[in-house]
Amino acid sequence: GAAGHAAGLVLSVPRVPAVVLGEVLKAFGAPENAQRMEEARDNACNDMGKMLQFLLPVATQIQQDVIKAYGFSSDGEGVLKFARLIKSYESQDPEIASMAGKLKAMFLPPMTLPPHGAGTGGVAAS
Repeated sequence: GAAGHAAGLVLSVPRVPAVVLGEVLKAFGAPENAQRMEEARDNACNDMGKMLQFLLPVATQIQQDVIKAYGFSSDGEGVLKFARLIKSYESQDPEIASMAGKLKAMFLPPMTLPPHGAGTGGVAAS
């Protein structure tokens, strides 16, 4: 029957990527990590090359800390595997696609912002 056929699919647990991705997003939202990302972002000053230099290692570290609890290796390879897994689910799962988008937005420079608005630290500086 169909149930026997589906048994093989259960092993890949479709919800796991969503759960892990949710945990990763939560980790990025944690005050100490948000602070680390903020500092890295300041160092990068919206320069794409510097983004990769400063922001990516921090983002990777934060992801590693989360995903190693789910059986991914806690090195760059684990993060790549995780990213590939998410990518493979994005097309079939709108929730995962949405969360993946949020995650990408965290370590890509906000292209939509006007450059002069960046780095002023808000209006209340004066």
